[in-house]
Amino acid sequence: MSRLQPNTTPATVVDHPLAASMLAALRDATTPPPMFRLLAKRLALVLCLEATRSVPTSSYQVETPLGMTTGQRLAKPLVAVPVLRAGLGMLEAVTELFPDVTVGYVGLERDHATFEPSLYYSKLPPLEDRAVLLLDPMLATGASAAAACGSLVAAGADDITLLSVVSAPEGIRHLHECHPTVRIVTASVDEGLNQHAYIVPGLGDFGDRLFGTL
Repeated sequence: MSRLQPNTTPATVVDHPLAASMLAALRDATTPPPMFRLLAKRLALVLCLEATRSVPTSSYQVETPLGMTTGQRLAKPLVAVPVLRAGLGMLEAVTELFPDVTVGYVGLERDHATFEPSLYYSKLPPLEDRAVLLLDPMLATGASAAAACGSLVAAGADDITLLSVVSAPEGIRHLHECHPTVRIVTASVDEGLNQHAYIVPGLGDFGDRLFGTL
């Protein structure tokens, strides 16, 4: 099984005014859950476009109403794996862009005392020779993302890109140390973590704001 070389750039920050505008609205504490869900989906679309930029393509012949031309299509199947539950807010964007995408799920729960994750659910399709998009909107300590990546690698994945709305430098470093081949695409690298391991300034608890369980 082939393995990627370690990344020299741990994270790609999407530098686009549309992404910045949607992220600012997601950060706003007054944004209600219905609008938060819509913004999360739209920002995930932007992140997904960037994350799939490097997916290989193949050429094929297309017949237009006026003649033949050469088109491009993805040469490697895609798999989307949201981390439950917050990652569900990003899934619809991926399935809309890529209707043929296969979907798996990873459920992780964080201990609020130790901040360490534990796996409580995993349902994954075949991952070998596929491009895997791991959907985890908040890359805080990096422990949950690293655990999720460990599950993916154990299932055969060797091409993983993490899509994150907001990331902390601590999380980027930890994930890169544990899984140096994993690419990270994010809308922002924030200042860091507070004493409760929440991203500052961040946007609060993504799952609670997404589902209105504040």
